[in-house]
Amino acid sequence: MFKIYRNKRLLLLLVTQLWVGPVLAGMLHVRVVGPDAQPVPDVVVFVQQNGSANIDAGKPAAAIMDQRDKRFAPHILVVQKGAAVSFPNSDVIAHHVYSFSKLNRFILPLYKGTPPDAVVFQHDGIVTLGCNIHDGMLAYIVVVDTDVFAKTNDDGRVELAVDDSASSYEVSIWSPRIRDAEGHLVQTVSGDAPGEMTFALEKKLRPAHIDRLESVAWDEY
Repeated sequence: MFKIYRNKRLLLLLVTQLWVGPVLAGMLHVRVVGPDAQPVPDVVVFVQQNGSANIDAGKPAAAIMDQRDKRFAPHILVVQKGAAVSFPNSDVIAHHVYSFSKLNRFILPLYKGTPPDAVVFQHDGIVTLGCNIHDGMLAYIVVVDTDVFAKTNDDGRVELAVDDSASSYEVSIWSPRIRDAEGHLVQTVSGDAPGEMTFALEKKLRPAHIDRLESVAWDEY
């Protein structure tokens, strides 16, 4: 389960919000920047819509976590709780995929091609993936209990469609590179959907994963 940080003082220190009014009815624009004010890409953003009359109760969309060139693709995948994720191996060599993450543990023994059964993730939270053969392979599946989610682009921005009828919106972000609040920041907004929100991080980002084992320089701590 996600650890939710609701302490107002902590949120004020970690999150800077910029309100510019609705850009488009029902649209939420989120931007994530680092302490150097530079955009942070590939950050998961998801929204809980409290009191919404239009939450999609249908079957969550299926997803794919591929393996190519001894890498997981994508590095970060976000899916709705209950989604089935398939793990095709597009390499010519075998992989042994696993996760020991709490509540979402699974093992796909050494295989090539596509396993016959997808993995269904019934619990929200962070699923850390590895390969028992190639230690440098690392990826994350972020399972969220909402149908409103996406990842920031190269400009650190994402646009999400939200329900105007909701009474409040809980906007969360997560990335393994974020040091603030263990990588997961959240803010609740009551009333009308905000037009634009900026998450300004205070701590230096962790280095991006580069698919090989190496020491972390002291200045990264």
